[in-house]
Amino acid sequence: MSESPAPTEPSADSRSVRERIGAYRTLWWIALIVLATDQLTKFWIVDTLPMGSYGPGRWIPVIDGFFHLVHVGNTGAAWSLFTGKSTMLALLAFLTLGAIYYWRRTLGLRERWMQISFGLLCGGIVGNLIDRLAYGHVVDFLDFHFGSYIYPTFNIADSGIVIGVGIYFIRNLRAQPQVADEK
Repeated sequence: MSESPAPTEPSADSRSVRERIGAYRTLWWIALIVLATDQLTKFWIVDTLPMGSYGPGRWIPVIDGFFHLVHVGNTGAAWSLFTGKSTMLALLAFLTLGAIYYWRRTLGLRERWMQISFGLLCGGIVGNLIDRLAYGHVVDFLDFHFGSYIYPTFNIADSGIVIGVGIYFIRNLRAQPQVADEK
């Protein structure tokens, strides 16, 4: 009488596409929420304020003297670094998304906090990438003033990227290093 083989875990190749995508469910949902919120708010700004709406009488005060909605275009990255390099930054966004996909196992994307971190990051990257492809620049509209200091104008996608990277760093700083047992 022969014994039947013991059941084993299904390999990554034998799992359905739905199961493989479902393993990253939190990442997908957060990325979609960030992307949708980003694009809807940008659509409203583009429709409401003409480009270059910056300054008293041309912006929408939310908290007068502190927080305003404006409509500016940024062909660079954060703090206008690499201004005029929108095509290069779009290519970098594609490469970054590809790298995240390629190294998803190494990055630990099955872990919930990593999915939250990379969901925010990917949603933000795609949101700004869409702007670069559609407009040739990123639409920025959140404008904060701290006395005479004016913080660089940004958007929802930028917020997702910064918060996602912050969670990633905090999570990795708090992770306990694994030490191999000496034998």
